[in-house]
Amino acid sequence: MAKEKCPECPKCLPGWLVQFGDLMSLLLTFFILLLSMAVMDKKKVEEYFDVMKKAMGFIDSSTDVQTQSDSHSTENSNSEADDTESTDESIEEAAEEVSELVEQMNESAVDETEQIQIEKGKNEFTLDIPSTIMFEEGEYFLSDINAKRFISKIARVIRTMPQTYNIEIIGHTSASSYRSDTIPRDNWDISALRSIEVVKELIKNRIDPSTLKVSAYASYHPKSEKASDNRRVEMRFFSENNQEDILGEESFFDRLE
Repeated sequence: MAKEKCPECPKCLPGWLVQFGDLMSLLLTFFILLLSMAVMDKKKVEEYFDVMKKAMGFIDSSTDVQTQSDSHSTENSNSEADDTESTDESIEEAAEEVSELVEQMNESAVDETEQIQIEKGKNEFTLDIPSTIMFEEGEYFLSDINAKRFISKIARVIRTMPQTYNIEIIGHTSASSYRSDTIPRDNWDISALRSIEVVKELIKNRIDPSTLKVSAYASYHPKSEKASDNRRVEMRFFSENNQEDILGEESFFDRLE
């Protein structure tokens, strides 16, 4: 028996459309029920819109542009001041921890020439280590077990510091006329290789290599007229969170014009 067609349309709608319509009606009812049960916090909504306006740069019509600019500048300066104070405090705490270790090492030093000194500066501090503690004269290998122990103690203190510092290892030599056909060829090589050796030892003690830096000055940054004072390795701890903006300064290439 042939199926009868609907008299109103040439072709009936697909059967799944009815179920789809029922599903959409149920979902609409569900979301209406959720909305009726929700509690809208007017204060939080207003705070959210205020934050979004500030983030997107909208200007409050009730306040002039200059006032809002001054307010924004004040907030930024206060934030920078807080960051500077926290950085200075962190530097001070780190310097105190290292100072305690230095005092212990100096107590066991046999000679005054083997005394480690610590110098504190703005947003940094530096350990001045006589090279005799770490290296034999003319050598650049860390062969002394006591030197390796000292570096491991320094590394242990670094790992316990509350924030990550950049560490610059600086090699110095006396003004000797050292020359050789093989490496190290001169004082530049000796100072650089000693810095690299200390850096490698720090890496062995789980210090992040990305925070380490090698510098070498040979005999051109003397500390005093004594040759023994000038033969040294410096460990400079510094943070780059409080660096001055150099973009506003006159460029070197501008001065060439």
